Amino acid sequence: MATATNNIVILGAGVSGLTTAYLLSKDAANSITVIAKHMPGDYDIEYTSPWAGANFLPYVSQGVGKSGSEHERWERDTWPTLQELTEKHPEAGIHFQESIVYNRTKDQGSATGEWFAELVQKDPWYKNVVPDYQDIPASQLAPGISNASKFTSVCINTAIYLPWLVSQCLKHGVIFKRAVLKHVAAAAIHHHNGQPADVVVNCTGLSSRKLGGVLDDKLYPARGQIVVVRNDPGKMVSISGTDDGEDEVVYVMTRAAGGGTIIGGSYQKDQWDPLPDLNLATRIMKRAVKLCPELVGEGQGIEGLDVIRHGVGLRPIREGGPRIEGEMVEGVAVVHNYGHGGFGYQASFGCSRDAVRLVQEALRRKDRAKL
Repeated sequence: MATATNNIVILGAGVSGLTTAYLLSKDAANSITVIAKHMPGDYDIEYTSPWAGANFLPYVSQGVGKSGSEHERWERDTWPTLQELTEKHPEAGIHFQESIVYNRTKDQGSATGEWFAELVQKDPWYKNVVPDYQDIPASQLAPGISNASKFTSVCINTAIYLPWLVSQCLKHGVIFKRAVLKHVAAAAIHHHNGQPADVVVNCTGLSSRKLGGVLDDKLYPARGQIVVVRNDPGKMVSISGTDDGEDEVVYVMTRAAGGGTIIGGSYQKDQWDPLPDLNLATRIMKRAVKLCPELVGEGQGIEGLDVIRHGVGLRPIREGGPRIEGEMVEGVAVVHNYGHGGFGYQASFGCSRDAVRLVQEALRRKDRAKL
């Protein structure tokens, strides 16, 4: 077994930080410390990852995601790993689920219409990536639906998957520490072996707005509200918009391993409110039952929903897309991997592999500088 020679500190224990740590930990030459204010098991408005659905539904976000873009590459690179984990590692808490996506032309240009733009294309790039893709014939569509498709996706039980990532990191010697740091460069002195870190990886999501040395004003939240229910409709369903407001949307997905069914939702830009809006919750439930009657059975309304809890998460949106790049901050080599909006899970391995390559480049530069 190789002796660890590279000291790496990762800031953040959401899906991006944990995936990056997991990939880096596979190299025995890396000695890794993960530092975070919040860890898996916490439920806090600042900690986005536990609130996610989470699934694989390719879409556009803030000008990224168009065919041939980096976003497409990240998602193409992530799907095979999610598929492999689903097939070979049931302990990760992921399962396959049929997904049906409906499009209404009138939603184009709205906040949710832009969000769903790639997902509802009639000839999307991902049709040759996900299994069983097919267009639904127009004759089978309800009035007002312009086009629709179905394919096999995955749904992730975040309450299982995030701890699973932690367990894989622990198996490879990663050390986890809770701390709140005010400056990204300060992380370099917090490696568990007491030696300065060779590289710091910043995976702090929305917190990069106020993290010293970063202060990224391109970040803003898109507030998502959900209801978690015990009902299982047996499929994943979503649609491009609603008639209740252009920042409200409908999606239904059932998490693996008894994680409950997530119904949503909203896409409220620049909204920070951590408390569930009960009026919005009622609209969410009514829309979900209308779109997916299998949730409650024939003739039943929202009274047929068995609610577990209500939740609010803040998607870390970044103008221009995620920041995955390296730089020097006060003499410290820093690699950034944040700003993934609502697609953190479905692009997690693609984005984190890019971050790993940047870490490796920084380590090579450091080695050359020592010669």
